Amino acid sequence: MTKLVISQLLLLSWCCLVAVSQGKSLIESNSIVQNFVDDEFEGDDFPSCDVYCRGNLLHTVQMAKLYEDSKTFVDMKLVNSPEKTLADFDKFMESKNQNPSRDDLIKFVESYFSPKGTELEEYLPPDWTKNPSFLDVVHDPDLKQWGKDLNSIWKELGRKMKDDVAKNPDFYSIIPVPNPVIIPGGRFIEFYYWDSYWIIRGLLYSDMRDTARGMIENFLSIVNRVGYIPNGGRVYYYGRSQPPLLTAMVKSYVDFTNDDVFAIKALDALEHEFEYFVNNHSIEVKGHNLTHYRDASTGPRPESYREDIVSAEVFKTEEEKEDHYRELKAAAESGMDFSSRWFINENGTNVGNLTNLKTRSIVPVDLNALLFMNAKIIAEFHSKAKNPDKVAEYEKKAQKLLQGIQEVLWNEEAGIWLDYDMINKKPRDYFVPTNLLPLYAKAFNISESEKISAKVMNYIKKNKLDSFPGGVPNTLYRTGEQWDMPNVWAPMQYFLVEGINNLNTKEAKAMSKDWAIRWVKSNFKAYKDGRHMYEKYNAEEFGGHGGGGEYGVQTGFGWSNGVIIEWLAKHGREISVTGGAKATQLTSIVGIATAVVLALVVAPVLW
Repeated sequence: MTKLVISQLLLLSWCCLVAVSQGKSLIESNSIVQNFVDDEFEGDDFPSCDVYCRGNLLHTVQMAKLYEDSKTFVDMKLVNSPEKTLADFDKFMESKNQNPSRDDLIKFVESYFSPKGTELEEYLPPDWTKNPSFLDVVHDPDLKQWGKDLNSIWKELGRKMKDDVAKNPDFYSIIPVPNPVIIPGGRFIEFYYWDSYWIIRGLLYSDMRDTARGMIENFLSIVNRVGYIPNGGRVYYYGRSQPPLLTAMVKSYVDFTNDDVFAIKALDALEHEFEYFVNNHSIEVKGHNLTHYRDASTGPRPESYREDIVSAEVFKTEEEKEDHYRELKAAAESGMDFSSRWFINENGTNVGNLTNLKTRSIVPVDLNALLFMNAKIIAEFHSKAKNPDKVAEYEKKAQKLLQGIQEVLWNEEAGIWLDYDMINKKPRDYFVPTNLLPLYAKAFNISESEKISAKVMNYIKKNKLDSFPGGVPNTLYRTGEQWDMPNVWAPMQYFLVEGINNLNTKEAKAMSKDWAIRWVKSNFKAYKDGRHMYEKYNAEEFGGHGGGGEYGVQTGFGWSNGVIIEWLAKHGREISVTGGAKATQLTSIVGIATAVVLALVVAPVLW
């Protein structure tokens, strides 16, 4: 019996206990649990995938553009089984001579699907507290009130799956998980993989350890069932993951709680995810086995189906179109969907558009640095478990990755790490925050910190990265894509700030603090002006929110909240945005507006 199977049996036992404690019979609990546990379950094995992932029904509805956002349809609940729905759709199409009108399709969808979001219900986390400890170190009255507002947003973003999801999973696109979650917000009404890292850190700083642990347990259960964590909590995300941060989630929890037993119990799943990336994402370059982003499914992204079909029209053959779809999904796996970071044109530069996506041909700095970090953490957890052989095994894996990162991705001339272009066999000397991510992952020789710090500071100066009032942009190239100039994102600011701080030199630590404080103040200005936390911001405007890409700017917003809460906890004594009598007046205004703000934040989620 494998360790993975044992872990699944443990999860089975745990779910049974939970079900029985909720008043369900043992027979009922077994039925519910069976929906959560399936050895090496693949996305294509979900019957609902025939509706939500592929097929004529998906194609016909999405191409008719019944909804402004393509994600709306694939988030709707089935009224009948997938089999009946598809059979009735075939009859419907035959009755319309394969050419239904838009009104005909609307009537069919309204008859066979329920509105999106019906699988979820609001959830008030029982460990939520009105005055979490991080507020004690925030001295500015306006920032303290803001911190309270952000803490209250956790309540508004709490979601719990209805019991019917576990009983009838085939009727939903959502992936069942045992514990409630905190969602990002806006159009994202389910959990997302890498978003959850900053949400979980924000929860930990907000003293919500049980909620954070529950979310981590959800991800561990998904690894045990599926073998990896999909991009997000929907069956149509199967085939791609996101930057692997589960191991860092577990370490964050252990650092806050000193719960070494939790770390040790998580080891099998953490190893399994690590090996999944190594085995399924490997690419050989200059004699080293490194990893790249990729996708294992076929066809357009279901949640952006029509958009992908349109962007592929320039290609002549079905093979070329399928290749394009895979590039789109590989970019989505990176989290940066979309960006000039992944463009390689015929001249080998990053000038272009989505038809120039070559994500799978680029060896990315971030993925390899994160896997190095994961190997180091897994070794650390095995040390806690007193498994010296496993410690040695994962230290060796980490060192091999470090050697590849140093010899392939470090660029002495640029003084930084650079993505590598496998088509043109050259480094990609374009700024993106992930060029500095090895600093966050500590994937560098600590003894050379002074030397590396000097080169990094020079790189920052050369690219004028300290000149932007709203934060460091994701790239310096304007394309209209949301992960390009002028957009700036909380997770990238976090990697930059915490990574530079890891250099531990006076100059680097000063810049790290300056950037953190600038980000807090700019986010506060945006919140004060619009009463929202945003998914992305504008590097060129102090307090400006971002835009561009496939959908409008989203509010909520999970990872933005988490980063601000952490930096308020770390720098709250030193940040001030008001003073004197004005502080009392603004605090009063912000306090009065809190109820209205929360209503506005969650309106897109509920409706």
